[in-house]
Amino acid sequence: MTFQRDEDILATLREIRDDQRALLAQVQAQRELAEQQMAQSRQRIEESVGLQREALRRQRTITVVALPALLLCIAAIAWLLLRYF
Repeated sequence: MTFQRDEDILATLREIRDDQRALLAQVQAQRELAEQQMAQSRQRIEESVGLQREALRRQRTITVVALPALLLCIAAIAWLLLRYF
């Protein structure tokens, strides 16, 4: 009777051990997936920041070019209005 009981306990312990190993493998796979997702997220954030910097640079360039041109157009219209009226 004790031999059978010892065998049952041993089988149960082996099953627990195997389940823990399987669980650890799943946890490791989830950790690797999370690390990959974090790396992708960092890459997308860096790309987004780069695009925002590029947009700001273009906006500054347009402002430097367009503002004087706009002021020149307003001055030309004012000159035409004063000349003909």
